[in-house]
Amino acid sequence: MSIPQSGGGPIESFDQLAGYLESGCKPKEDWRIGTEHEKFGYCKDTHLPIPYDGPRSVRAVLEGLRDKHGWAPMEEGGNLIGLTKGGANISLEPGGQLELSGAALETIHQTCDEVNEHLREVKDIADKVGVGFIGLGAAPEWTHEQMPMMPKGRYRLMTSYMDKVGTMGKSMMYRTCTVQVNLDFSSEADMVKKLRVALALQPVATALFANSPFFEGKPNGHKSWRARVWRDLDPARTGMLPFVFEDGFGFDRYVDYALDVPMYFVYRDGEYIDALGQSFRDFLNGKLPALPGETPTLSDWADHLTTIFPEARIKKYMEMRGADGGPWRRICALPAFWVGLMYHQDSLDAAWDLAKHWDAETREAWRVEASVRGLQAIVGGRRMIDLASEVLDISRAGLKARARPGLGGMVQDERHFLHALEDSIETGQAPADELLEHYHGDWNGDLGRIYDEYSY
Repeated sequence: MSIPQSGGGPIESFDQLAGYLESGCKPKEDWRIGTEHEKFGYCKDTHLPIPYDGPRSVRAVLEGLRDKHGWAPMEEGGNLIGLTKGGANISLEPGGQLELSGAALETIHQTCDEVNEHLREVKDIADKVGVGFIGLGAAPEWTHEQMPMMPKGRYRLMTSYMDKVGTMGKSMMYRTCTVQVNLDFSSEADMVKKLRVALALQPVATALFANSPFFEGKPNGHKSWRARVWRDLDPARTGMLPFVFEDGFGFDRYVDYALDVPMYFVYRDGEYIDALGQSFRDFLNGKLPALPGETPTLSDWADHLTTIFPEARIKKYMEMRGADGGPWRRICALPAFWVGLMYHQDSLDAAWDLAKHWDAETREAWRVEASVRGLQAIVGGRRMIDLASEVLDISRAGLKARARPGLGGMVQDERHFLHALEDSIETGQAPADELLEHYHGDWNGDLGRIYDEYSY
């Protein structure tokens, strides 16, 4: 989850809202890669989720990272709720999931170095306090009642609201994890094409990274339960955004959409003010019930944009949001997959050619089938594994064309980061398929084995 924004002058016109998004446009040489990934912490002896406080806790891990590895603290209400260092942030999801929001980097080589260094630091501290971390899309065993709530005002408000707008909002907050990548665009036209490709092909990422076949101790009938959860969270702020594919879509149209997404909060002087279900349009007119007579600032707008959860979204950059959390190889593979598609024009054009004739029903069908059947999905007679193979070929070509070397020039480009995905295409198995094979095979239905064999 995003940290609250600060600064930004008063909003005096609609144009400022679109201008905020447009201000993210960058020339190609300035495009960067920001990778975010979440993981579950658990007590090694009980396999239960770690609490916020205590000797084996989220706080103990954050304090260890602060004291031993040079991270600066971020606090809310006197509680340590995050860390920052070198352009990266460590933050907490509602149930204590630990998230690294990486720095804006130039290559996947740098991204993977950042991921590996972060996981080494986390393991160093976790081992000392008797805690483990595991990369999965959904908590395999834990019930909602077993999950702690992190001491963040934003999460208290969201928790109270979720059951009013869907059935799975609290499951998303407390018992799911993702990996995502944040990428740049050069212009409004570039943003439009990238967002259309991101939304249309997000189900391919869902299938390739599917890693949540268990929930509350048993198979749940889905390869990506996390993706299933997102389909019944809050229709006002989730989904595949059909309007993005309409003629004339651009920054203004996205602003219109965002203005109609009900608010969660306004952040003032370190406090989250309850604005649940209220209208940002009313806020613009000084008629927000939570703050009568007050009008928003650009930081309020930035905060509001973080409360919108479609499969891909824009702020000053674009976020790809369809993949389950997973093992370290796939943390590096996710940004490589999307950079290969998005950061070379020929590949972006080829990716759009694959999906541009799909209608909204087809895109939604791929989304649903990807969550249920993963790489075994079939829509309109087309197999997901064939689609994923074709998309992966396009991504590979884009990475080759980028030609960003690593290891002091010993590696000529970034294509090797796709190896984990190539293995899935070759075997027909995403991580969820491997987990189910173990569960029904050598684990003999003992889901406790997952912690020893799949933790970082």
